[in-house]
Amino acid sequence: MPFKFEDFVLDPERRDLTQRGQTVTVGPQVFDLLLQLISHRDRVVSKDELLNAVWSGRVVSESTITSHINAVRKAIGDTGEHQRLVRTVPRKGYRFVGEIRPSDDPEVPADTLPTPPRPALLLPDKPSITVLPFQNLSGDPEQDYFADGMAEDIITALSRLRWLFVIARNSSFTYKGRAVDTRSVGQELGVRYVLEGSVRKSGNKVRITGQLIDASSGTHLWAERFEGQLDDIFELQDRIAESVVGAIAPQLERAEIERAKRKPTDSLDAYDYYLRATAKLHIATREAIDESLALFYRAIELDPEFASAYGMAAWCHFWRKLNGWMTDRPGEIAEGARLARMAVELGRDDAVALTRSGHALAHLTGDVDGGIALLDRARLLNPNLAPAWYLGGILRALRGETDTAIQNLEHAVRLSPLDPEMFRMQVGMAIAHFFAGRFEIAAAYAEQSVGNLPSLLPAVALMAACHALSGRMDKAAPVMARLLELDPTLQVSRLKDWLPIQRPEDAARFVEGLRLAGLPE
Repeated sequence: MPFKFEDFVLDPERRDLTQRGQTVTVGPQVFDLLLQLISHRDRVVSKDELLNAVWSGRVVSESTITSHINAVRKAIGDTGEHQRLVRTVPRKGYRFVGEIRPSDDPEVPADTLPTPPRPALLLPDKPSITVLPFQNLSGDPEQDYFADGMAEDIITALSRLRWLFVIARNSSFTYKGRAVDTRSVGQELGVRYVLEGSVRKSGNKVRITGQLIDASSGTHLWAERFEGQLDDIFELQDRIAESVVGAIAPQLERAEIERAKRKPTDSLDAYDYYLRATAKLHIATREAIDESLALFYRAIELDPEFASAYGMAAWCHFWRKLNGWMTDRPGEIAEGARLARMAVELGRDDAVALTRSGHALAHLTGDVDGGIALLDRARLLNPNLAPAWYLGGILRALRGETDTAIQNLEHAVRLSPLDPEMFRMQVGMAIAHFFAGRFEIAAAYAEQSVGNLPSLLPAVALMAACHALSGRMDKAAPVMARLLELDPTLQVSRLKDWLPIQRPEDAARFVEGLRLAGLPE
């Protein structure tokens, strides 16, 4: 029996979600998640129930559930802030609170406030690929991070090829744990090729399988299996990257393939800690960042020349500063800057190290120009690295180059259109439009960002400033209350040390907006 709510119809038999007669494209697990919530709308559905029903009891991270709930809300026009239809019950679970109409109730006419379908992404003018998360066949859920790391490193290797358009890791990984149709993946991400694979790790041995599929036709273009010792793990990754590249463009010069072979570290133990830390980093909570930082320090201890680990550790300190989580502010800022400078010194040809350390340095030391220069170099080294585009866009917005910033951020969205960390791109767009004087657009982007990460302090602050400067004090006041709840120590006098805003007129506008909204002096 179809479920009807607002102008949506969820049909379990046809596995179809429509809005005013138009199909809403959602992934299988997003569909199942919404169906579970609606079917049990009379009560709160716990996360354990959702794990059993949607993921068949598989061990998945907290961020996986959160990102899928966000996808459900996005599909039905809800947000984490408004929770009009899907409500989060802290420490309990989720509940669907919308009104379900009888199945014989007439549907909303299709010509009433028509919502245009999401436009199909055009294929880029060069070969394009997404690497889906590799399946962990080791029988040990704790080894998921190892399989994830394999796929991430192949993404990185392929991304270094300037002629190839590669979807960013965060969008590819929205398909983790899902049975997917490669044609649908190709349409949703706007790519021609899909790489799937699996990892089986046993003791010191590892077996990697991969297959390349033409998403437009579903044709298998290439499949191969690689076996070896863990000591040779980077060589195995290089061989997979070579084979994939060869299947996409046989005319590729051997030298191009060789340039794709970049090993992040010679210490497998250090790399293992790095993968674990990166997995924690994506959760973005205070506790997860603390755990991630400790793991990055362990990686550095094992390999003192591991540039990316220094850069990511510096990023953790920046993230703590941005969200008001520092306990020893001067000491942590100094340590974060030290780590960032080590990353730059050791990783002049490491795009990840330059990206994270460059952005961290700009925030920790106020050297926005220097940070932009490092991010520009990272983009030259790896033109498909989405963080280099959106973090560079944020710094350019802070420097007042709003048009260029928006272009950079839009390109990042194209590289990673399903990114669970889309909140970073959204807050960047909010900053750029705010400094350009477009307060309503800025407020909309800030609201989207908060919907994806409610604890993101700059997004909440931008919402409050936008509403106040637009004369919407009834909206500004509750947002300001939320801001002070997140960081009770935030004051007007501290703003100059919070965000490295470069133009005096931009800083003055930000201060004016927050002062009007009620931020204490």
